[in-house]
Amino acid sequence: MSAEQDAEREFAHPDIVIQPHGPMLVRGAEAVRDESGTVHRVERPVVALCRCDKSSRLPWCDGTHKVIPR
Repeated sequence: MSAEQDAEREFAHPDIVIQPHGPMLVRGAEAVRDESGTVHRVERPVVALCRCDKSSRLPWCDGTHKVIPR
């Protein structure tokens, strides 16, 4: 990888989209750090992060938010 590509990668930021009443979609991340400081490697181009804190797969969304009364 060239120095220019290294610099691009260092300053590249993932795209984040907040879904109303749903997860936070993250595109382009290599890893996610949870609130306890644990780093979770990202294996997919887009991942859904839980915002309701009820997922059985934290930090990943498992769809539990769909059954929680608003």
